[in-house]
Amino acid sequence: MITMIYPGTFDPITNGHLDIICRAAKLFPKLIVAVAASPSKKPMFSLQQRLAMVQAATADLDNVEILAFDGLLAHLILQRKIQGIIRGARTSSDFDYELQLAHLNRLLTNGVESLFFPPSEKWSYVSSTMVREILLHGGDIQKLVPERVFAQITQAA
Repeated sequence: MITMIYPGTFDPITNGHLDIICRAAKLFPKLIVAVAASPSKKPMFSLQQRLAMVQAATADLDNVEILAFDGLLAHLILQRKIQGIIRGARTSSDFDYELQLAHLNRLLTNGVESLFFPPSEKWSYVSSTMVREILLHGGDIQKLVPERVFAQITQAA
């Protein structure tokens, strides 16, 4: 069975992330959404909060597994015998960065390929960074994150 992985910090998960997860889950028998600890990014939400948000957002997807990880993605890929990496790329600068990561991950995993998903037009402008910025300034993020995630964020605030 082909298993793909969609890694990210998901700080927080957005409707754009969920759109990619749903699209990838339709194409592959198993999708692992891997929530990275990413301490160097200094996330707004704890790893446990982000994990809970992703679990809530994907609860209706039977072939999606959620897990947390720390360290190199390549180690997780080799350990779990994952066949491919799903990555989103909204802009040309995203793509340039993701292309570098794809080359490094291919090298570190002995050939595991990355597949790039462009955003759906509806969510092409949404990023976790923008959502966090709106949150910091007391703005409304309800239309930018999954409904279950919005409920968790408002309860935490």
